[in-house]
Amino acid sequence: MARMLLLIACCLAANAFAADQTDLDRLRQRIALLQREFDQASESKAEAADALRESERTISDRQRALARLEQQQREGKIALQHLQRRGARAGENARQQQIRLGSLLYRQYVSSTDEDYLKLLLGSDDPNQLARDVHYLGYIARERGSALRAQQKALAELKAAARETEAKQHELDELRAAERRELAQLRQEQDARQRTLHKISQQLKQQRREIGRLQKNEARLARLLRELSAVMPEMAGNDFRRHKGKLALPVSGAIANQFGSRRPDSTLAWNGWFIRARAKQPVLAIAPGRVVYADWLRGYGNLLILDHGQGYLSLYGNNQTLYKQVGEILRTGDLIAAVGNSGGNEDSGLYFELRYKGQPVNPSRWIKQP
Repeated sequence: MARMLLLIACCLAANAFAADQTDLDRLRQRIALLQREFDQASESKAEAADALRESERTISDRQRALARLEQQQREGKIALQHLQRRGARAGENARQQQIRLGSLLYRQYVSSTDEDYLKLLLGSDDPNQLARDVHYLGYIARERGSALRAQQKALAELKAAARETEAKQHELDELRAAERRELAQLRQEQDARQRTLHKISQQLKQQRREIGRLQKNEARLARLLRELSAVMPEMAGNDFRRHKGKLALPVSGAIANQFGSRRPDSTLAWNGWFIRARAKQPVLAIAPGRVVYADWLRGYGNLLILDHGQGYLSLYGNNQTLYKQVGEILRTGDLIAAVGNSGGNEDSGLYFELRYKGQPVNPSRWIKQP
């Protein structure tokens, strides 16, 4: 008889162990997936960092080119102002020279009357002196005419140089405007790359924390599996399958998710239901069973597991309070816990699962629809 009890207990423990072993395998697969995603994100971060580095180098080159253009523009502006001042002085000199020459010619050749001119020609006692005077006047007129032409030529050259400088200034203006547009575009690209790099860095931090958290969970679950492998007596006279489609919800509330749908911010699917409910609402056993686990478990908070026999388990998580202990035999509708948000859950409610031989089953096939 003792050997029979031991055999039955071992079978029950094997069922519980198989269920939790499946959870452990899922957790390890999740860790492996996260590690691959982490490696891919690390590679993306390196690529983003390389792109940002090239962008910053290009911006530095463009800023240096823009600084050179602005320096050339400042120098050109100074040169243009210098040419303009020289041109103004040359123009004024030419104008004064022209005035003096015109005045001289006017006084000597225009303003003089014919009588005065005859006196100049005939009144002199010395013909040689007369010739020298005429020659001198002609020399003065020619020299001043040459000086005027030289001034006018210099003025024309200065004006040409000023026009050329102005054209170069205009060209520099266009180049500087183009450089500034390109620099603005590069800075926008740099900002986008910085945002991308920051986003990837944040993802890496989150994935690193998630991997670390799951690795710790793996160790805890492995430890729990060793504890659940202890011998427990078999449930007798309980046919859980006859309850299919007739079970009541363990707590009154709204079902917040679909079985098998993807969890937010995760690649994992929902293996059960999260039932929104007020804190401290009563949680009831869905069917007769034995408590095989009643303790806090990371990710589930205060967790209670009922063994209904034939490989069927029901799981109740995120409770505020657990009212039952391992080994207690329960009936349908017995109070087992109070609703809460333990395990780091933001919302108050009950996490509920059904499992058969370690595999999650859809609760909607078992729970009576309203």
